Amino acid sequence: MIKKIIPFVFLFGLLTVAVVNAMTNEKSVDPNQIPPEKIPGLAIGEKAPDFELLNLEGKPVRLSEFKGKKIMLNFWATWCPPCKEEMPAIQKFYTEKGNSVQILAVNLDPDNNVKEFAEKLKVNFPILLDNDEEVMRSYKILTIPTTFFIDEEGIIQNKYLGPLSVEQMKKFTNEL
Repeated sequence: MIKKIIPFVFLFGLLTVAVVNAMTNEKSVDPNQIPPEKIPGLAIGEKAPDFELLNLEGKPVRLSEFKGKKIMLNFWATWCPPCKEEMPAIQKFYTEKGNSVQILAVNLDPDNNVKEFAEKLKVNFPILLDNDEEVMRSYKILTIPTTFFIDEEGIIQNKYLGPLSVEQMKKFTNEL
């Protein structure tokens, strides 16, 4: 009886090793390495849809107000860990770049106290509130954070999925 079981145990062991080996050799996809043309949302080369949203002070801000400027348009939420992770980098970039690049951070969760969140993280770049998610839908946002880099003519030149470093922000805006 044992002689009949040994081949099955041996085959099961080989099969287990093969499956584990195949799984560990399989490359995982890093969302930060997805080519921009494969990222969901508006395509590179499209005109960025104009919108008007309120900032944290309740004042209306239109994207078209910034025609002639480079724009970094970031979609995020307070409950999103990668979004929180990139907030200090956006603040540093905002401080370093001054007026050469317009940062607009579009928040997608109106139920949370975004102003309190921004104060806690000590960020003072422009945050806009997309309370009805209309802008999110017009930009076809499926995942956050998602960032669009828009040139002086209002054309999307690049987009990025995931948290950005200051170096990446500099690289993408310098390419505009």
